[in-house]
Amino acid sequence: MGIYSCIGKNLEEVNRSLYEGKSGIGVDPMRKEYGYRSPLTGIVERPQLKGTLDRRLRIGLAEEGEYAYMATLEALRTAGIDMDYLEKNEVGIFYGNDSSAKAVIEAHNIAVEKKDTTLLGSGAIFQSMNSTVTMNLSTIFKLRGVNMTISAACASGSHSIGLGYLFIRQGLQDVVLCGGAQETNHYSMGSFDALSAFSIRIDDPAGASRPFDAGRDGLIPSGGGASLILEDYDHALKRGATIYAEVTGYGFSSNGMHISQPSDVGCAIAMERALTDAGIAPSDVDYVNAHATSTPQGDMFEAIALDRIFGASQPLISSTKSMTGHECWMAGASEIIYSTLMMQNSFVAPNINFENPDEYSRKLNIADKTVEKNIDLFLSNSFGFGGTNSALVVKKYKA
Repeated sequence: MGIYSCIGKNLEEVNRSLYEGKSGIGVDPMRKEYGYRSPLTGIVERPQLKGTLDRRLRIGLAEEGEYAYMATLEALRTAGIDMDYLEKNEVGIFYGNDSSAKAVIEAHNIAVEKKDTTLLGSGAIFQSMNSTVTMNLSTIFKLRGVNMTISAACASGSHSIGLGYLFIRQGLQDVVLCGGAQETNHYSMGSFDALSAFSIRIDDPAGASRPFDAGRDGLIPSGGGASLILEDYDHALKRGATIYAEVTGYGFSSNGMHISQPSDVGCAIAMERALTDAGIAPSDVDYVNAHATSTPQGDMFEAIALDRIFGASQPLISSTKSMTGHECWMAGASEIIYSTLMMQNSFVAPNINFENPDEYSRKLNIADKTVEKNIDLFLSNSFGFGGTNSALVVKKYKA
């Protein structure tokens, strides 16, 4: 696993932030200047790649590609995979990301000003394509297996892991790099802000993201990069890999209704399919990492679905978006890493800012503070615009 986010630039920093319930949300002055209704965002430091990565390879990396590169470096290191292994073995990639707004807008501005497209530079096309992350990472790390970008809104990172899991289970690949990345610059979220989707609790950035709380008033955009190395079990044992956890279930669904309104039925179907695929009952789940983004409708529909599935067993539930904000195309991957860190270190991270439950969330067992708990099995939800739903079941590895 590897992570680069607003709550830490590596696994150790992120684990500490999760345990302490530390928020990574702040105010972006550029958003104010640009005309945002809400300047709140997850604050992610841009990595300095000069001296780390050759200029010829850096030139095609969009912002989200830089985050994905940093996360992948850590993921490969923790997986014990070096360039010699990558050159001699076939490794695939499924990565969730959006197209790069910054690259497109900056290229457009040059063309408008200079009236000459030859001045855009060679990196413009590779930074702006929707497959920018996979094309760059596959080139940098010499990946020669399956190579696909998963663009399924805010379920993209989760679906990438689900597809990696299916490809390995079918014997099509032994090792797949999976993940999600999201840019955080002010160009990337203007249209969301125009929908009044963001919290305007500007005087209290750390308290603005309030999943399941009755006082929630919108999500906080965020981003970064999250990478996971999925591997066939026997293949991992043979090369002596350190195994952190096992993906045992993947469920998906499409609401097939309104383009932006969520559905409790669609959420529930994805969770039910993941549980069935894993061969477990709801009572076997120790922890649920909820999708809950801090929007009035989204949290309500998910709470209804969670109560339908887990009402009798009452596992601990929290939304790490209370600390990170909504990492969008990255979230489904990063939240698997957050939950796996909790499982490794026997705690449930808090759903911070959960002060007053509403009529739906009061039926759930939401952790409003850090809970010391052994986690053997968790479920993670990811839902996105267009009604795309994904749920993953992950189990603690026991040799």
